[in-house]
Amino acid sequence: MNKINPIIIELLRNRNITDEDEIREFLSERPQRTYDPFLLHNLEAGVDFILSSVRSGKRICIYGDYDADGVTSVALMRQMLLHITNKVSYYIPSRFDEGYGLNTEAMDAIKKRGNDVIVTVDCGSISCDEVAYAKKLGMDVIVTDHHSIDDRKADCILINPKQRECDYPFPHLAGVGVAFKFAQGIQKKAGLPKSSVNSLLDLVAIGTIGDVVPLVDENRTMVKYGLGILNSGTRPGISMLMSEIAAGRSGISSENVAFEIVPHINAAGRIGDADVAVKAITSDKMDTAARDVGILIECNKLRKKIQAETYETCVALAEKQCTGDDFKLIEASDAHEGIAGIVAGKISDRYARPSVIVTDSDDGLVKGTGRSTENIDLYKLLASCSDLFTRFGGHAGACGFTMDKSNVPELRQRTNVALRMMAEENPNVFDLHERVDIRVSLADITESLVKETELLAPFGTDNPKPVFLIENITVSNIVYMGNNKQHVRFTADDRAGGSVQCVLFAPRAAEYADLLVPGRTVQLSGTVEYSQWNGKGRVQIIVNVMRGTEV
Repeated sequence: MNKINPIIIELLRNRNITDEDEIREFLSERPQRTYDPFLLHNLEAGVDFILSSVRSGKRICIYGDYDADGVTSVALMRQMLLHITNKVSYYIPSRFDEGYGLNTEAMDAIKKRGNDVIVTVDCGSISCDEVAYAKKLGMDVIVTDHHSIDDRKADCILINPKQRECDYPFPHLAGVGVAFKFAQGIQKKAGLPKSSVNSLLDLVAIGTIGDVVPLVDENRTMVKYGLGILNSGTRPGISMLMSEIAAGRSGISSENVAFEIVPHINAAGRIGDADVAVKAITSDKMDTAARDVGILIECNKLRKKIQAETYETCVALAEKQCTGDDFKLIEASDAHEGIAGIVAGKISDRYARPSVIVTDSDDGLVKGTGRSTENIDLYKLLASCSDLFTRFGGHAGACGFTMDKSNVPELRQRTNVALRMMAEENPNVFDLHERVDIRVSLADITESLVKETELLAPFGTDNPKPVFLIENITVSNIVYMGNNKQHVRFTADDRAGGSVQCVLFAPRAAEYADLLVPGRTVQLSGTVEYSQWNGKGRVQIIVNVMRGTEV
């Protein structure tokens, strides 16, 4: 422990990791923080039922969601069940025709295909009517899920760490995390080798990072091992995807997963059919993997184009429809459903307010997709209006619903009243805090420190990349980069002779243009990295915030 840089120890203390054993566990290459899967309420009953169904020769259909968490959950459950039966299929609903969660038309289709059992992943906890309908058709249902849940829940074997009856030590698993614990239970009770389940941790890493759940405790353990598998290149589709979109990159980090792999997986369900994403990440044949990866890349290119156009449209609509509103409810009838969630997130970032984009659906109904800010629990806010919805689900940061179009004005009025009351009780409820972990000097920003900082990885929610504050530095060697000169690289110098390269990406480069003057004294905060490209490396600071200072 005495070989660890004191700055790293201070960063851990700031994250309430102070005990020597906790520090050793956190920094370990082989963390051990994980829990017995049978501590999950109903998991043993679910495993026993699946094994009994397999012995009886029943056909099992896995039902999942169309985002990265759902896609990886489907892929994981399918690969696990194939160890014990070949009577396995899966069903992912269309985002456009069916929407999130179970629906009765899908139950009919699954029954018609000859299935006897449905195992849901990443959905189903509150699908009471749909589960009842499936049972009426003669199918049994097991739900594995992680979404928020109250007293109204599906009448079946329900495995969800957020249900009141569950005492699982870590309730913040992603959908793929719950699916993995179910797979662990199958492995143990079926007497399969541990490799049958541990080889699936790369899928757990992708889905967990993609669903933006806390990257602490058991999630961090699973993601850390999963990243190791991802970097071993055992999945042809993922290796091909990374080589196509990040040629020359050495290694796959949690950031690469979040900003490169996950968007491509999500793009399949946003633009077309999520089924192609399942095939791309599970195929062991090079030719089919290459074909499916190519489709993912084209879907993501189209997604980016549609997203940019829709964002501009929704900003204009927000200025017209939401003047003076704290809840940005934007009626964008023609917005592409597949990217509504992303655009809602960008609207929330722009205004520092919760936002929902509402698009037209069938039969006088509309669909809403919402994103929130760091201090507002969107699920609780919208749950207080649940009488207005025909379908509703989600969590603190993101929600979706279906409702009669005539109820939109009432929703707008209620949510704005609720937010005004919150602001009266807490005037800072909409404030976004500028996070700084520790103050350092330029001399501290060494290759050694940067590499030790990586011991805190994988980074994500509740374990963000450390932000360093550096004061009294001067700016030099300013170079604008990018096709439109939208990014900037410069050197930070101090009086002691220290010097570190810095990078400002758009839109921050434009925001701080008046500070980017040779010889100007500033303070800056940002993250540090050791950038490697085609065998060459250098230390640099990725700047978040700059401020001018007087000397």
